[in-house]
Amino acid sequence: MKLIIVESPKKAKTIEKYLGNQYRVRASGGHVCDLPEKSLGIDVNNNFKPEYVVNADKKATIEGLKADIKKADGVYLATDPDREGEAISWHLMNELGLPDDPIRIEFHEISPKAVTEAIGNPRKININLVNAQQARRVLDRIVGYKISPIINKKIKTGLSAGRVQSAALRMLVDRERAIRDFKPEEYWTLHGFFTKDKDEFKALFEDIDRKKTKIKNKEQLDGILAILDTAPFAVTDVKKSVKKQSPLPPFTTSTLQQDATSKLSLTAPQVMQIAQQLYEGVELEGEGQVALVTYIRTDSVRVSEDAVKAVRKLIGDKYGDPYLPAKPNVYKVQNQAQDAHEAIRPISLDRTPDSLKKKLQRNTYMVYKLIYDRFVASQMTPAQYNTLDVRIAGKGADGKEYGFSMKGRALKFAGYTAVYSDATPVEGDNADISSPLEVGDAVNKKEFKFEQKFTKPPQRYTESTLIKAMEDNGIGRPSTYASIIGVLSKREYSKKDGKNMMATELGELVCDEIKKYFENILDLKFTAKMEKELDNIAEGTEEWQALISSFYPGFMNQVKAAYYDNKAVKIPPKQSEVKCDKCGAMMVIKEGKYGPFLACPNFPKCRNIKSLNQEIVGTCPKCKTGNVIKKTSKKNGKTFTFYSCENYPSCDFSSWDIPAPYFCPDCGGVMKVVTIKGQKTYRCTKCKHEETPNA
Repeated sequence: MKLIIVESPKKAKTIEKYLGNQYRVRASGGHVCDLPEKSLGIDVNNNFKPEYVVNADKKATIEGLKADIKKADGVYLATDPDREGEAISWHLMNELGLPDDPIRIEFHEISPKAVTEAIGNPRKININLVNAQQARRVLDRIVGYKISPIINKKIKTGLSAGRVQSAALRMLVDRERAIRDFKPEEYWTLHGFFTKDKDEFKALFEDIDRKKTKIKNKEQLDGILAILDTAPFAVTDVKKSVKKQSPLPPFTTSTLQQDATSKLSLTAPQVMQIAQQLYEGVELEGEGQVALVTYIRTDSVRVSEDAVKAVRKLIGDKYGDPYLPAKPNVYKVQNQAQDAHEAIRPISLDRTPDSLKKKLQRNTYMVYKLIYDRFVASQMTPAQYNTLDVRIAGKGADGKEYGFSMKGRALKFAGYTAVYSDATPVEGDNADISSPLEVGDAVNKKEFKFEQKFTKPPQRYTESTLIKAMEDNGIGRPSTYASIIGVLSKREYSKKDGKNMMATELGELVCDEIKKYFENILDLKFTAKMEKELDNIAEGTEEWQALISSFYPGFMNQVKAAYYDNKAVKIPPKQSEVKCDKCGAMMVIKEGKYGPFLACPNFPKCRNIKSLNQEIVGTCPKCKTGNVIKKTSKKNGKTFTFYSCENYPSCDFSSWDIPAPYFCPDCGGVMKVVTIKGQKTYRCTKCKHEETPNA
C-alpha cells in the first residue's frame, strides 16, 4: 500500500475514489507548520531564519501520518500545485522525516487520468517555490508584527496592518477622498429631432466643424440654438459596417472573482469557497465525491490540447460550423502571470450545467455554469454586429457646421454570445439601423431638446472592480484577493453600501497613520515591485534572504521613528440611541478599560455614564460593519433571547441564533454558530450546509 498526502479531506476522498486499494489518501488539513503566534519567529541576526513550529492543532495529525507511513510501501506528497502547496509538502517532508527524493506529485485537475499520470512522474520538491513562499511569509510577518502594535498604540487596540492589506486599503481611502473632493461640472446635452418623408431620427449634438464640442453652460447652449434657428440640415456621413467582438479567454482566479461577484451577487470569499469545492469534489447523488473543475488558483489563460480538442468537438456538434473557428483561439498570457497552470475550466464537458442543476446547491451550480460557459465560449467565433454611424449637420448663421451624431448597433450573428454574455452594452445597442438616409439627403429639423447635467464623481469600488484594480496594479496575488477583502471588512476598515465598498472613518485613520510613518508600505509601485521580486525568487534568479535584507534596515528605522512619536489619534465617539436622563443629549459609546460604555457628550458639564449591557457575539453578516448584540424581550411574561445588529434601524438584521459573520455560500441563508465535537462550526438554517471557519 502506498500513501498519498494532500491538504483537504474532501480532496482526499475524491482522489481515493479514483485509485485502487493499493493506495491510501490522507489529509494534512493545510499547513502543519508556521511561525509562532506569540513571537516574531524570525532570527533577524541569522540571515532571517524562520523559526517554524508545528501548529498546536496539527500535532495529532503529524503523529497519525507518521503511523500511516510505517504501514506504507511509499509516500507521495500531492499538495496543491502552487507556492503554498510546495511549502506544505516541504514542511511535511521535514516533520515526517521523509527523504528528499522524487516524492512530490502535482496535478491541475482531480481526475483519474491526471492523478495516475502524476503518480507516474514524481519529482523532488522545488525549493525555489518554497523560498518564494517563505519570503512572502517572513516579509508579511515582519511588516504586520512591527506595524500593528504601533497602530494599536496610536489609535485603539484590536487593529492590524499588513503589507498587501494596507496597499488595498489605500486604494479604498484614495477613492473615497476623491469622491468627497469632487466638484461637479455643469454640461448640457442637446438632441436634434429630424424628419425625412415619414421617418423621424434622433441625433446627439457632437461637434462644430468636426471638432468635438462639449456644451458647458446655458449661455453656450442658447448661443448654439440661436445660430441654428433657421439653419438647413443635411446628411454629411453615413457609415455602415460589420464589427466583430471576440470572446474573452477562460477564467483566471481574478476574472472568476470579478465576474461572479458582479453577476451572481456573491462575495469574493464566497466565490473562492465554492470554486474550491468544485475543484476538490462535490457529492453527487449516485456517484459519490466528484471533482468538476481544474485548479482554481491560476493567472494563466492557457488550456491543454486535449481540452481544446474536446471543446471544439462540442461546439461543432452542438452549434455547427459557423460557431467554430478555423483554428483554435489562443490567448496571450499577461507578462506577470505564472503560467504553470491552466486556466479554470470544467474537467469533463459531458458534465453540462443542465445535467448537474438538480444535484448542486444553487450558488454552486451558478458558479459551475459560469466556468463551463466561459470556457466553451472562449473557443467560439466572434459575435458580429451591423453598425450604423450617421452625421447630420446644419450650417449655422456664423458659417460653421454643427454636427449631430446618430449611432446604432444590432446583432447580426451571435457567435460566442450564444453561450456566454460579457454584459458590455454599447451605445445604440438594439437600435433600428435600417436607416434610409444617404449622404447629401436634406432633412427637416423638427425640434431640439436639451437637458442640464453634471459630471459625476468617481465610482466606489465594488469587490469586482477592486479585484481588477489590485490585479492591474500588481498588488498581491489572485489567490489572496478574497482574503484581503475579507480582512478589510473584518477589521472594519471597509463597509458595504449595496455592492459598493467604501473606506470607514477607522480605515481612513489607519491609512493615514501608516502613511505618516511607512510611506513605502502604502506605495502601490513598491508593493508591485515586491511581487515581482517574489516571482524572481520562485524562478531561482534571486535569493530570498537578499530581498528581506534589502528591506529590513530601512523599515526598522521607520518603526523606531513611529514608536517614539507619542502622538495618538482620537477616534470620535459613536452616537447611541440612548438619551441622557440628566441633560437630554444623545449619549455616545466610548471605549473603557473594561469595554464599551455609554457617556454623555456634554462632559464635563454632565458626567452621566451608563453601562452598555450588551453582549457582542459576532459581526453582522448583512452590513458587515455592525456587531451582533445579544438582546432579550419580554412578552406575556416570557423572556425571549434574540440577536440583532447594533446598527439598527439602518440595518435590520436579526436572528434567533448566534449568526456566522457571513451568509451561506450555497443558498444565501443565515448560518448559525454551533459546536460539534468541540469544534466551532457554521450551519445554515435553511439548507443545512456546514463548514468549519478558517479551515
